[in-house]
Amino acid sequence: MDTAFFSQTSIRSLHQSKISDVKKPIDSDTLFKDSDVIFILHNGEQYSLRRTRNGKLILNK
Repeated sequence: MDTAFFSQTSIRSLHQSKISDVKKPIDSDTLFKDSDVIFILHNGEQYSLRRTRNGKLILNK
């Protein structure tokens, strides 16, 4: 089996690109494209994120 080797520079570059992707905002219309409620699993707990008629967001456990 072949093993891939990465230099420290390439690993750092990959890590930084993932970090920069995380910092990019996600448009709420993308999250709520089919519904006004989405469910988020965080640390084994389920949360619901709702978009109200007034455009506010409500997070409930």
